[in-house]
Amino acid sequence: MSEGVLHWRVRREFLILKIVATLVLAAVTVLTLGDLRGAFLAGAATVVAAVLALRDVLAPVRLSADGEGLVVVKGFAGSERLPWSMIERVRVDTQTRFTSRTELLEIDTGEGIFLLSRFDLGAPCQEVADQLRSLRRGF
Repeated sequence: MSEGVLHWRVRREFLILKIVATLVLAAVTVLTLGDLRGAFLAGAATVVAAVLALRDVLAPVRLSADGEGLVVVKGFAGSERLPWSMIERVRVDTQTRFTSRTELLEIDTGEGIFLLSRFDLGAPCQEVADQLRSLRRGF
């Protein structure tokens, strides 16, 4: 992409963590082959970790923005181009439950909502929302 394009991506550290977790879980699966239930659970966890790591490899950039609009990850590793005219609202949805606080960047097109976490973006959601609003006003 050209200059003036902002990108938000999964942090490399999280990708490495998912790959290491996949390898460790695969080793646990092999080591627990004598226990059928344990091997099944470890094998299932291995598959989940591998799928999550694969998504980060195939689609590391979750959100891009420029003067024309946004490109947002959609589905497993696809993407969708959203012109600014389609975007009705960009906001941060904050939920608190017990001692846990979750923030999601919400991109509302009227027909659908795209939700991205700080783990998807590699940056705080409020910071990304502010940058998107600033970029949108600038064009």
